[in-house]
Amino acid sequence: MEVKIAVPNKGRLYEPTIRLLEDAGFGAADRGERMLFSRTRDPSVVLFFARAQDIPKIVERGATDLGITGLDLVIESGAKLVELLDLGYGKAKLAVAASEASGIKKLRDIRPGTRVATEFPSIASEFFKKRGIKVEISEISGSAEITPLIGIADVVVDLVSTGTTMRMHGLTVIEEIMETSARLFANPGSMREKRQKIEQIKTAVESVVIARGKKLILMNIPADKLEEIKRIVPGMAGPTVSKVEADTPMLAIQAVVETQRVEEVIRLAKRAGARDILVIPIERVLP
Repeated sequence: MEVKIAVPNKGRLYEPTIRLLEDAGFGAADRGERMLFSRTRDPSVVLFFARAQDIPKIVERGATDLGITGLDLVIESGAKLVELLDLGYGKAKLAVAASEASGIKKLRDIRPGTRVATEFPSIASEFFKKRGIKVEISEISGSAEITPLIGIADVVVDLVSTGTTMRMHGLTVIEEIMETSARLFANPGSMREKRQKIEQIKTAVESVVIARGKKLILMNIPADKLEEIKRIVPGMAGPTVSKVEADTPMLAIQAVVETQRVEEVIRLAKRAGARDILVIPIERVLP
């Protein structure tokens, strides 16, 4: 049974998506420079390359079974899809920002008829409608942050990652609308007809996503320090403990640790008497 996956053909989601699929066993096997599709290492999975903003409708219409794109783009499109997995990259906030010259500091400062430039007219219209603010929405295809500088708009609704680009163009975020990230979506019909294979793909991808935030730590500890070490390295379901054949009572500990805690764990473990510490990358963690 063949499963088709729509993936971004360029942009900020392209490279992390390709790396994720490669690590999960579904890397492109035969894509030429101009080819819009590719077989993968799994003969039953085919990748189709499309614009990220087109993927929601492609999946909804059943042209592909799965798609990877931003949550913001799915909501903007209105496509009825099944969200399977947050992939953890492409994180950003969709926000309302105003030019410093406009004098707009808060939502209540926005006057009726204020011009708002955005790539997300549906989300923006719904947002202002719910708040009873009548604005003039101007749909653009990109670079919303430049519109106040050239007199097209006073307010923009755009994605914000670090906020650096906004600040460079004299814009200040005054309200956040939603958080977004890359997600794995499915066509509802495909979920019924191809559930077993789709679940297999989801599990493989999820195992890579989980593993990317974790490391495996192995260490030898004095046997009488076990309870103290367990508090330092609790692991996913508790550390694995085994006996070390040594002249003095020693135990070997292994545990999965969040990447951001590795340095702290090493420091505290060494203080508690741990030695021979190894930190090992993890390719996959199966939930």
